Amino acid sequence: MFNVNNVVNFQDTYECLVVGLYDKPDKFSGSLSNLDELFQGQLTELVKSGDISAKKKSVSKIHTFEKIGTKRLFFVGLGKEKEASFEILREAFGKVFKEIQSAKLEEVAVYLDSFTSETIEALDATHALGEALPLATYEFEGYKQKSNEPKKEIEKVIVLTEQDEEEIQAALTVGYVYGKGTNSARTLVNTPGNLLTATDMANYAQELGDKYGFEVEILEKEDMLKLGMGALLAVNQGSAEPPKMIVLKYQGKEEWKDVIGLVGKGITFDTGGYSIKPKDGIVGMKSDMGGAAAVLGAMEIIGELQPEQNVVAVIPSTDNMVSGTAFKPDDVITSMSGKTIEVLNTDAEGRLVLADAVTYAKHHGANYLVDIATLTGGVIVALGTETTGALTNDEAWFEQVLEASYEAGEPIWRLPLFENDIERVRSSKIADLNNSPGREGHAIMGGAFVGEFAEGTPWVHLDIAGTATTNKTTDMGPAGATGVMTRTLALLVERFEGMES
Repeated sequence: MFNVNNVVNFQDTYECLVVGLYDKPDKFSGSLSNLDELFQGQLTELVKSGDISAKKKSVSKIHTFEKIGTKRLFFVGLGKEKEASFEILREAFGKVFKEIQSAKLEEVAVYLDSFTSETIEALDATHALGEALPLATYEFEGYKQKSNEPKKEIEKVIVLTEQDEEEIQAALTVGYVYGKGTNSARTLVNTPGNLLTATDMANYAQELGDKYGFEVEILEKEDMLKLGMGALLAVNQGSAEPPKMIVLKYQGKEEWKDVIGLVGKGITFDTGGYSIKPKDGIVGMKSDMGGAAAVLGAMEIIGELQPEQNVVAVIPSTDNMVSGTAFKPDDVITSMSGKTIEVLNTDAEGRLVLADAVTYAKHHGANYLVDIATLTGGVIVALGTETTGALTNDEAWFEQVLEASYEAGEPIWRLPLFENDIERVRSSKIADLNNSPGREGHAIMGGAFVGEFAEGTPWVHLDIAGTATTNKTTDMGPAGATGVMTRTLALLVERFEGMES
C-alpha cells in the first residue's frame, strides 16, 4: 500500500501528486519553489487568479501539460500555518483522497514535506495521512446486486519525503492500522441484525483471537446461569437467539496486572421489549451494538500493534425482543454481583447487560474500566450528535481517557455525577436498584446505574448514542456508522500510564 521515497524528484512519473499549500505570503517558498520553477512561475499566477487555493481543506486540481512527470497535481489548502493541527491535516487528506477515489485513480504520490510546519511535525503529518486514507475512502458494500464493472480503489501511495524512511514507514503503518480498525467497527455497526446475531459477533471475536493470539472465552447461556448473570439473561429472555458473553484477553506484560477493562454493549437489535419503541425510533436499532464494535475495532488495533499493556475486552451480546417469555416492567432480577434490580423500563436494557459485563471484567482482573455503549437518547438531547457523553468515579483515570479522545479527534464531555443521582438509582422500594428512575437527567441515570457495578474500581462511562452513527457524509467517511471511540480506546491502551492505587 505505502512506499516511501527519500529522493524527491518532481520529474518522476505518477498518476497524480498531492501537495499541501499553506496560506502565507509566499505560497511557493522553500521546497515548493522548485516545483513553481518547473512551471516557470505559473503556479504562483494560478494562486493569484484563484485557480489554486490555500484556503483550509480546499482542493485544487490542475493538469501539468507534461511540464513535470506527473499527469495531475492536487493542491490541498491547509489554511494559516500557525493554526495548523493534526485534525485539520487528517480532514484535508481525507478530502483529497475522496476526490482521487472518485476520479478512479489507483496510484497517488504525496509530497509529505509540504504538509509539515512549525506546529506539525513530519511524523504527525504521516500518521494523519495513514489514518485518513482508509477512513475517507471507506464504503459499506451492502447487499445490492453487484455490477460487473470492476471497482477501482487507491492501491498504492508513494510518500515523497526527505525525512527518515524507517520512521515515516512506521508512522504510516500505525495510522493505517488505526483507520482500518475503525472501519472494521463501522462495518459491524452497518451490518443488519439478522446477519449479525450474538453468535455471529462471538464468531467474529473468535476470528480476531485466532489471528492475534488473544485468549478467547465465549460464555454460553448455561455458563451464565451457573455464574448468576441474571441481568444479561433477563434481557435475552424474549429472544430465539442465544446470548453470548464474549471475552478477549491480550497480555502485553509478563504479569497480569494494571489490566484495562474495555466493556462494550452488544445489543444486536433493540425493540425496546415490552417498553416498545415507536415505529420511527425502532429503525436503525441494528446500531445498538456500537459499543461492542468499538471494543472489537480497538482490539484489532491492539492486536496489530502489540502494545506493552494488559487488556481484557468484555462484550455482553443479545438482542432485546418481545415474546411470551420476554422480561417485563415490574420484574425483579438478580445480577451477577448479587445486587437485585427492579425493572421499570425494558428499553433500558443496555445498562442491565453492562452490569453483568462490568462485574465479569472485574472477575478477570480489570483494574481500570471503560464501558462504552449506545445507552440513552438523553445524551443526544444534552450533547447533540458530535460529542460523546462521559461519567466517571475517578479523576485521574478520566484524564487519561480525555487525553486519548482529544488525540483521536473524538470529543467527549463529562456529565456530572452527584450523590443525589446515585440515590435515585437506588430508589427502588423492593430491590437494591431500579433501572429507570425517570426522564430527568436520563443520560446521567444510565451511567450512574452502570457505575454501581464498577464500585471502587476506577471507571469511565462513554455514551455514544449520538455519535455512533451519522446521517451526513464528511471528509472522514460516508453517512452511517462512524466507528466512534475505536481510536480513543486503542490510544488509551497504547498511551496508558500506571496509576497509584
